[in-house]
Amino acid sequence: MARIKTLQELFKRYRRPGDIVFAILFLAFSLFLLSQIPGETVWAKRTKWFAQPRFWPTVAIGGMVLFASLHFIGSLCSKRIPGRWREVGFWMKSFEFVAYFLIYVLLVPQLGYLPATLAFTLFLCVRIGEATPLNLGAAVAFSISVVVIFRAFLQVKVPAGHIYEALPDGIRAFALTYL
Repeated sequence: MARIKTLQELFKRYRRPGDIVFAILFLAFSLFLLSQIPGETVWAKRTKWFAQPRFWPTVAIGGMVLFASLHFIGSLCSKRIPGRWREVGFWMKSFEFVAYFLIYVLLVPQLGYLPATLAFTLFLCVRIGEATPLNLGAAVAFSISVVVIFRAFLQVKVPAGHIYEALPDGIRAFALTYL
């Protein structure tokens, strides 16, 4: 393995082509958050400056803006290498899984927590190409575990599925409470 002699060689070797796009998006998001501080926080009278509700969020977001700006400047100064939009396209593929999660959220009130969670985990196993019997069994066990922990032990209020209305009375009461 070749030895890296300078920091510039290190950056040249590990730099990503989509860096400038990420830098622009992160800086824009940081500036947006900073612009929201006055409307989302208050400056309380007769309170020490470091105990102000607005102080620490402003420090944190100010740090975000500072480092996003430095990252943007560094991206502007670096040499452009081909493949920027191919990399951005690769990032965009992750939104596919956001869409799957939103569909899951819409299905929970219709199907119920357990059936929707089972369908979601099994679908994800198939989608990512890991649909072996062991993985599908693990997905089912995971789904049941999540539902039991959240509904039975933690008493999290999740909307009951409309599909449960079709069940017989005794089973319906159990499904509405625990599934």
